[in-house]
Amino acid sequence: MTLGDLFWLFFLFTMMQPLMARKFLEMARERALRHLETTRGTKVIAMVHRQETMNLLGFPLLRYINIEDSEEILRAIKMTDPETPIDLILHTPGGLVLASTQIAHALSNRKAPVTVLVPHFAM
Repeated sequence: MTLGDLFWLFFLFTMMQPLMARKFLEMARERALRHLETTRGTKVIAMVHRQETMNLLGFPLLRYINIEDSEEILRAIKMTDPETPIDLILHTPGGLVLASTQIAHALSNRKAPVTVLVPHFAM
């Protein structure tokens, strides 16, 4: 193996490392949510918007509640049995009022209890 080959291997590993770290974080988050579901006997739905470590041209990427988020949450609510309690985890800097209102209406119309968990902030 030449020095040039080692350089390219190092370069490829450096490029893949953030993607692999993000995938491992997503898998750990998914395991934690499934553990919470089994422990509490609920359907856990999470909306986590945080400043991502990956950025675009040096600017951190921020996420906010948008219509796509509300559609995803509404789909998860509709797919959940009406008798099953829901735990909604919110960690978000806010976003569109329409999207948030749609989620609030869908949750308020449920028969089963709904618990909203806010680990840090939900604006």
